[in-house]
Amino acid sequence: MNTYVPILVLGALAAGFAIFSVDMARRTGPKRYNRAKLDAYECGIEPTPQPAGGGRFPIKYYLTAMLFIVFDIEIVFLYPWAVSFDALGLFGLVEMLLFVLTVFVAYAYVWRRGGLEWD
Repeated sequence: MNTYVPILVLGALAAGFAIFSVDMARRTGPKRYNRAKLDAYECGIEPTPQPAGGGRFPIKYYLTAMLFIVFDIEIVFLYPWAVSFDALGLFGLVEMLLFVLTVFVAYAYVWRRGGLEWD
C-alpha cells in the first residue's frame, strides 16, 4: 500500500486544484449575462442548424485525426524505451526498430494518399 501513497497524494492534489479553480472562476467571474454572450461563437459565422457541406465532414479531418493518433501512440511507446534503453540491450533495439518501421509504413501510406497536403 505504501507504493500507492504518492499516486493517491498526486490525485488528491489534482482534484483539489480542479475544484479550487472551478470554484474561484465561479466566484470571480462576470455575473452579468446577455444573449450575445450566451450564443455560440463559431469564428464570426452565425451558427446554423445544418453544416455548410450538407452535414458531411471532409475526409482530411479523419486523416488528420488518425495521423495524430498514430504519432501520439508512437511517442507514448518511444519515451519509456528511450529511458530504459541501456537495460533492454539488443533485443530492445530490434523491437523498437520493428515498431518504428511499422509506423514508417503508416506514414508512407498517408503521404502517398495526400494526407500531408494542407491545401
